[in-house]
Amino acid sequence: MHQSLKLILEIQELDMKMIRLLRVKKERQKELQQIDSLRKELHQQLAAKEEEIGLLGKSIQTFEDKIAEINAKIKKLEGQQASIKKVDEFNAITQEMTAAERERIAIEQRVSDLVDKRVSEEDILNKIKESMSSSEEGSIHLEQEIQNSIELINAEGKTLKEERDALAAKADPNVLAIYNRLLGNKKDRVVVPIENRTCSGCHIALTAQHENLVRRGENLVFCEHCSRIHYWQESEALEGTAAGGRRRRRRATSTSAS
Repeated sequence: MHQSLKLILEIQELDMKMIRLLRVKKERQKELQQIDSLRKELHQQLAAKEEEIGLLGKSIQTFEDKIAEINAKIKKLEGQQASIKKVDEFNAITQEMTAAERERIAIEQRVSDLVDKRVSEEDILNKIKESMSSSEEGSIHLEQEIQNSIELINAEGKTLKEERDALAAKADPNVLAIYNRLLGNKKDRVVVPIENRTCSGCHIALTAQHENLVRRGENLVFCEHCSRIHYWQESEALEGTAAGGRRRRRRATSTSAS
């Protein structure tokens, strides 16, 4: 293995932990956004329903004012009719009063329908308020739990970054720069071993010549398919590294299974 890769592998393990933490943090932040969206949606439903009920109230009042006008008109016509002696005029006023009464009945029916609708909408409004109350109570506890989780993630991430910075200060700057560029592009492991003459990153077969170059460990060798850095995985070379620990665990698992 190229000597500069040993520190890079340790750095990579810390980076993988930080990437996983970041993904968890984003999921938790997404949960907070969903809670906030639900809260806003309920508030919007409440505001829309209150506005709808308000408009119904205005319509009812307008029709009730119209009914009052018709009643006043009928009363006035009745007064006029009492003083009229001619049959034609009497009949004309009677017809006008009849038409006014029909209009009043129609409006009264309209008012009755609007009142029923307002009662129905007020029931829905009360259910929205109940939903908001129960949702708010539950979301407060959930939001606090998520915030606490994010704070723990931030604390762990800070510790990992401090460890990484300490290792990065000791690493070959040129190799570290290459590693950082690859990591920024892939957001995944970019220093990977060859397994059965196959890149363990992209899982594409490699040539024997390529494998020999990696075995020598004299220079950095990149996968011609995915551009990852390859290293030859030997327990002696990886002793004390996280990658070596993973390799030994895999062997132990295989032995147990057999």
